[in-house]
Amino acid sequence: MHQFGMREVEKLLHLPRSAIHGLIKAGFVSPRRGPRKAYLFSFQDLIVLRTAQALTAAHVPARRITQSLKALRRSLPATMPLSGLAIGAVGDRVVVKQGADRWQAESGQYLLAFDGDPADGSMKVVERTGPGVANTRANADDWYEKAYALEGDNAEAARNAYERAIAADPTHLSAHVNLGRLLHEAGRLEEAERLYRRAAASGGDALLWYNFGVLLTDMDRRHEALQAYEQALRIDPDMADCHYNMGLLYEALKKPKQALRHMAQYRKLTHKL
Repeated sequence: MHQFGMREVEKLLHLPRSAIHGLIKAGFVSPRRGPRKAYLFSFQDLIVLRTAQALTAAHVPARRITQSLKALRRSLPATMPLSGLAIGAVGDRVVVKQGADRWQAESGQYLLAFDGDPADGSMKVVERTGPGVANTRANADDWYEKAYALEGDNAEAARNAYERAIAADPTHLSAHVNLGRLLHEAGRLEEAERLYRRAAASGGDALLWYNFGVLLTDMDRRHEALQAYEQALRIDPDMADCHYNMGLLYEALKKPKQALRHMAQYRKLTHKL
């Protein structure tokens, strides 16, 4: 049975690593450990991870999510079936469809679906809230995938593709995060700041706030950077690099007690890994 590494999961599900770690910490999945203690995820883990993230984003109570995911995992196949797989919510029921068969798992009131291509084992998430939304999200995901593939070879083309993804779906958080990082690396700091602020207005995630903190640090706006890092830690308290950067900032601001506290937390978290 194929096992997926962390980078594969990030790419397939369009989830930042911090969100994946948060879902693991919450107990939604328990991936096995491979060489050097790297996480290895099963196909079922991927489905459960993305379902958990979507239900959490929809503010479904944690208790209901846990009940739903336990039932969902029992009904999932071990690998992508040849007949394809889709998961959707109807009212307060999560419904699993495989070929002509469909069955019900415990549920939340959030409408979502997984589309899988059995030819190559890939899958994507389509969140349906009205006519045409599925096609819009799929188009945004396509542009995101193109941008991600282009990053190493052509940064400008990657930026353009991320912009197309955002144009297709202004709520595509991963596209905002990656485009902001590329703009930052290109020295286009003001553009990166505007992009991060626009994405942060709807809440953002830990990785977005972390990247925003790095940007503000490079713009020599230390106090604002600390605020961004604090927001990242509110979302993901185990983001070790955030504690490390805050330690450096407090040291530069001549606040040794705060610096030591964050450096100690950084060492504690990295030791656990």
